[in-house]
Amino acid sequence: MNLRNLIVAPLGVKTSGDGEPASGGVIGLFPVLSETPERLVAGFNDSHLDFRVVVDVASAGSSQQVTTTTLVLTHNWLGRTYLAVIMPFHRLVTRSLLRQVAG
Repeated sequence: MNLRNLIVAPLGVKTSGDGEPASGGVIGLFPVLSETPERLVAGFNDSHLDFRVVVDVASAGSSQQVTTTTLVLTHNWLGRTYLAVIMPFHRLVTRSLLRQVAG
């Protein structure tokens, strides 16, 4: 995350220390926008893109099923470029986090 912040700060992209504290708390650099026992939505709007991550928890018999969905709306070339660069890493990190939840 520190490396990401160093790379994107000169481009005007939000870093983990930017902005007002979220009333719902923060996960990493993402403000929590809404939270229920079944769903958490975090993310923010920026000049280059709007980002949301949704984590759903559903009962499956005696266990739970956890899924994550990422939604991104790009606004300009910087948003599209950032998304193209970060996407392979995002997929790896998301899968790793879900494996940790399962373990």
